[in-house]
Amino acid sequence: MSMPAPPRLLDLAGQSLLRDQASAIAALEVLPMELFPPLFTAAFAGRHSETLKAMVQAWPFPCLPLGALMKEQQPHQETFQAALDGLDVLLAQEVRPSRWKLQVLDLRKNAHQDFWTVWSGTRASMYSLLEPEVAQPTRKKQKVDGCRPRPKPPLAPVEVLIDLCLKESTPDESVAYLIQKVKQRKGLLHLCCKKLKIFAMPMQNIRKILNIVQLDSIQDLEVNCTWKLSTLGKFAPHLGQMANLRRLLLSHIHMSSHRTVRCLKTPLETLSITNCLLSESDLTHLSQHLNVSQLKDLGLSGVSLTNMSPEPLQVLIERASATLQDLDLDECGIMDSQFTDILPALGRCSQLTTFSFCGNPISMAVLENLLRHTIGLSNLSHVLYPAPLESYEDVRGTLHLGRLAQLHARLKQMLQELGRPGMVWFSANPCPHCGDRTFYDPEPILCPCYMPA
Repeated sequence: MSMPAPPRLLDLAGQSLLRDQASAIAALEVLPMELFPPLFTAAFAGRHSETLKAMVQAWPFPCLPLGALMKEQQPHQETFQAALDGLDVLLAQEVRPSRWKLQVLDLRKNAHQDFWTVWSGTRASMYSLLEPEVAQPTRKKQKVDGCRPRPKPPLAPVEVLIDLCLKESTPDESVAYLIQKVKQRKGLLHLCCKKLKIFAMPMQNIRKILNIVQLDSIQDLEVNCTWKLSTLGKFAPHLGQMANLRRLLLSHIHMSSHRTVRCLKTPLETLSITNCLLSESDLTHLSQHLNVSQLKDLGLSGVSLTNMSPEPLQVLIERASATLQDLDLDECGIMDSQFTDILPALGRCSQLTTFSFCGNPISMAVLENLLRHTIGLSNLSHVLYPAPLESYEDVRGTLHLGRLAQLHARLKQMLQELGRPGMVWFSANPCPHCGDRTFYDPEPILCPCYMPA
């Protein structure tokens, strides 16, 4: 039976120091920087709030990755507030301490995950971000006749990095306390949010939060709300200020791109509009005005295009053809004639790697035509297509599995003959009974509805 490893001398010293709060706080003035992380970890785990507050003020690195520590240890609200209070004490000082190095409080749980263990085996890569800045030599002020002394430069704000998920009527206690501190130290504390998800929260509360977030810090935005046009209109001005937005996902919104797209100034890398109600004029406006110079992922899954002209979609794909890598047109109700019109644009997507268009009523002839148009796309490796119309037994959507297998074999034979046997084409269609997808390559991976009782 193996014996547990004895505690390290460093851990014992930290525990001893934390037993005497006054001594621990006083020791921070002379504590070597490499001892700060293990001592901070012990103070956080032991809920030594006053010591934590003092350690934030004396933190010897430009970044304090508190979020990674909160992921490892379920934080107590009191200890989290103590860390913010320590930052608040710093910001309240008109003259900052000479030892002050803290520039960023990172509350993201998936950032700098190895920082808190790095000191047991130093990794040079961590120092580029967390190494304290080299102090510049002080220069004596020289008096110059007839010149006024230069005004002191404004104090640089401290950034708080966080990923926000707004899914309740009001923010949780930790976020609410953070918002309160940001409001109190307006201009000195910048709330930066790289990833923002909005699922369910009154627009009034959303706007209050967005008003204190540095909107140009948002790069990834996901909105899954049943908003009406009037609600979306209130959100649009905030969207327009997200100058560095790269990924936009909208779902279940009764939207008008006239309002939304005009607010987007920067090129997106990902645009996903799923299960939203779009009119033909919406899609036309989107295809003409969206900055697609860097667009890699485009998804319109669940957006009904059945009664629309194919021209807007054709234009959108054509404009993004130089960069587009992933295209999702699942469940759009695209008909044969519409699909035929967009084939030339698809054939120009030189970077396309994945194309999915399940749930569209497409014939075998059009699938063969698609294969011929895209066979020259050297990067295209996966195509997920619907069961062709010829493989159905009746109007209720019952598949004839043998017929489907024959059609699939025909496509694979064409790939072989055209020199692209490695390109993966496989079919998927929702089960008419339960809605789950059944995959065919070429034999079906059946859902339970097809299994004998």
